[in-house]
Amino acid sequence: MTAPLQPQPQAANQTYKLPPKLFDARCKACWFVVGVVALVVASFWSLDLQWAKFLSGDALHRMGRFVTELLVPHTEPVFLRKLLWATLETLAMSALGTLLAVVLGLALALPASKTHADDPAHWRAPTRALLNALRSIPELVWATLLLIAAGLGPFAGTLALGLHTAGVLGRLFAESFENAPSGPALALRVRGVGAVQVWAYATLPQVLPQLLSYTLYRWENNIRAAAVLGVVGAGGLGQMLAFHMGLFQMPQTSAVLVAMLVLVALVDGLSNLSRRMMMR
Repeated sequence: MTAPLQPQPQAANQTYKLPPKLFDARCKACWFVVGVVALVVASFWSLDLQWAKFLSGDALHRMGRFVTELLVPHTEPVFLRKLLWATLETLAMSALGTLLAVVLGLALALPASKTHADDPAHWRAPTRALLNALRSIPELVWATLLLIAAGLGPFAGTLALGLHTAGVLGRLFAESFENAPSGPALALRVRGVGAVQVWAYATLPQVLPQLLSYTLYRWENNIRAAAVLGVVGAGGLGQMLAFHMGLFQMPQTSAVLVAMLVLVALVDGLSNLSRRMMMR
């Protein structure tokens, strides 16, 4: 018969720490939270937020009438054929623009990343500055600039999406390469394998699901951005949206919004399907 377990005596030199104070002058996180709260309070104070006017009975009545008109999409066959063509044009613009962004972003992400401690990464700073410049300029500004060279139509919109998204994906891709586990790459480098082979056989397979997830997410964003680019004459659903909203034709506007919703849902479904396939 075994003896019952006895409680172990506590170590004589064991010390117990009191819980931290709610606010400590040496706590950097506390000062950060205070700064964020001060910024939010200053934002409310500096903006002219007319809540009383926004929630007035007249404003609510007008918004209700506006929403009621949007609930009945226009279904005339001639209009639906135009809407279908514009939907396909927007899908093509977003897909091709995202593809161009992936190619350019991947080409810029390689020199913009430092994958190991001995990597000199001479081009890291200038390449990251270029990526910052690409994504700092909105798609609408890119489209306006490119319309001068390419003219009206989806070509300028596609290039605008590609340039802006390349700056976003290039930075995300570079961060993924730098944060990838270094063990497999180190094992290949100590055996004398070249840098290209190390990246292709060790780094890329580890981050490929993450790169694909980023790409599909940006494709979804580019569908909405492609619709906005139509405002400056880049074609697609955006051009129809700007036209019908300018004339206050709410049923036609509602049909365009439904088409945009379908496109976003389609890309979201493809994203979920790709993740499930990669996890098998």
